[in-house]
Amino acid sequence: QKILQDINVTVPAGKTLGIMGATGSGKSSIVNLLQRFYDVTDGAVKIDGVDVRKMDVHQLRSNIAVVLQDVFLFSDTIEENIKMGQRKELQMEAVRLAAEDAKARGFIEKMDEQYETVIGERGVGLSGGQKQRIAIVRAMAMEPDVMLFDEPTSALDPEMVGEVLSVIQDLAKEGVTMVVVTHEMGFAKKVGTRILFMDGGVIAEEGTPQQIFEDPQNERTKDFLSKVIHVI
Repeated sequence: QKILQDINVTVPAGKTLGIMGATGSGKSSIVNLLQRFYDVTDGAVKIDGVDVRKMDVHQLRSNIAVVLQDVFLFSDTIEENIKMGQRKELQMEAVRLAAEDAKARGFIEKMDEQYETVIGERGVGLSGGQKQRIAIVRAMAMEPDVMLFDEPTSALDPEMVGEVLSVIQDLAKEGVTMVVVTHEMGFAKKVGTRILFMDGGVIAEEGTPQQIFEDPQNERTKDFLSKVIHVI
């Protein structure tokens, strides 16, 4: 049985695709295909017109930054966590610039040891929002062609959701190409250029945020949104 069927979508450079849907609807499968964690059995996934199956996996993944809901940080300094997995040696100025863009520089530089502050494994000692912003700093420091966010706010309280949303909104304004998987309707509405609503592995609804969220006549969208609300 196919996980995804009849998926046909294009994300123009510099735009943001928001993907919504209930648990198990196929949202994260799209993200996994982009990174070649598995390959399609029919059709193709293309970046800049090139089939990802023809790309070197390491090169492909080094040009795609991923921020997950469960942030993994190592027991090391904040600086080393940011530099982890980079495709080139980062100078300290580049680290600070990425931290500033991710609105993380303020809280980092208020710490006693600043970037030399040692954090526990998985970010012990940091709030959920701080961990997520460090993950975004690390992603932005890669200078990626594409950024993927897979439920980046699902484990955060409302105040922290606002902080992370602000960062992603700024990235959208700067023209970063992004794919954002989220359960948060407000989140998708504010950052998405186009919204996909997944259901059972197919695109059940597709359109601009205005068409998806603000059309009072769209009964189908209301039905799918109610399913997501129920899951939450």
